[in-house]
Amino acid sequence: MTEEDAKAWIDAHFNVSRETWKCLERYVAILLSAMDEQNLIAQSTRPHIWTRHIVDSAQLLGLTSNASSGLWVDLGAGAGLPGIVIATLSDRPLLMIETRRKRIDFLKDVIADLGLRNAQVFGGRVEAAPAMNAAVISARAYAPLPKLIGSALHLSNTDSLWVLPKGRSAKNELEAARASWQGVFHVEPSVTDADSAIIVARNVAPAGKKKGRS
Repeated sequence: MTEEDAKAWIDAHFNVSRETWKCLERYVAILLSAMDEQNLIAQSTRPHIWTRHIVDSAQLLGLTSNASSGLWVDLGAGAGLPGIVIATLSDRPLLMIETRRKRIDFLKDVIADLGLRNAQVFGGRVEAAPAMNAAVISARAYAPLPKLIGSALHLSNTDSLWVLPKGRSAKNELEAARASWQGVFHVEPSVTDADSAIIVARNVAPAGKKKGRS
């Protein structure tokens, strides 16, 4: 997928207004500019930012059509991928959780710059975030699946939809998680990399625990 293909993919899959396009382009410009001060994205992905980061984030929205309309929580938000992209392309309320002060400040500055009224940042560890019933939980390059679920289970209920880009390690991480966690899991292919995948899960609970709506 070229950079032009990436933009065409977004245009084909979302009702992108001129204002939204300006927000996405502004966000890309901010990311590239801030790289001189922070290691926000890998230098090798800079020429492919629309493919490797914007579309890679946006594709998660297409996997949440059967999720409830409540809060989307993004773990280890980093540079705002996928959080800022999701908040730009949808009206869903979104909470990004991040521990690093520079990243927290960066995210707050981006939210203000883009005027994203549906996005907020929680500064602190995922485990320290207050319990909530997130409709969607995402995490990109945050932690191995068993640890990821363990740190964020208090943010979910059995209806929460987990959308977790895992690259080429998806199937191995899912297999490792089955010893500790049960639920309805499946693996979706990534539109940006034929070798990468996204773990999608619902009704997640500790292994051996009777499932039920919470």
